[in-house]
Amino acid sequence: MKKSILSSLLFFTCFLVFPQVKQLEEGEEPGKGNIEDLSWLEGFWTGTGFGGECEEVWMPVKDGHMIGTFRFWSEGKLVFSEFMNIIQEGETFSLKLKHFNADLTPWEENEKWTTFRLVETGENEVYFHGLTMKREGDEIKLWLALTEGGVRTIEELVYVKKGF
Repeated sequence: MKKSILSSLLFFTCFLVFPQVKQLEEGEEPGKGNIEDLSWLEGFWTGTGFGGECEEVWMPVKDGHMIGTFRFWSEGKLVFSEFMNIIQEGETFSLKLKHFNADLTPWEENEKWTTFRLVETGENEVYFHGLTMKREGDEIKLWLALTEGGVRTIEELVYVKKGF
């Protein structure tokens, strides 16, 4: 009983402390949205996060897919990269990604993806379960909920739009 009360308290405290990240409740249906509304995300973005340098590229939507890549550098060395795919799935969409070490060994098993389900969209913003992306002018901020050792934190990444 104490454990469930403590877990609930921590859960609600996280939402008070980290309001920029939204979550779906257990069993809750994902939000509705059209991937075509994410055209504001297209482009080449550079910035900081995780204590290093980040780059992210998003291509225009084609056939219900918006493909992106991410790479993280620290002290001039590639640490990891990601292949990302935002996929239209009926009246909703989700972000699926795979992580790779610098030598391209995958973090996830072959058939597994890290998946962020849609919570809701707004003007130049999208809320996935545990991940928020928001554009203001030529800047995008991302907030990612991470849990390590039972401790939940929010990582903020800040990007500026660049030309190739």
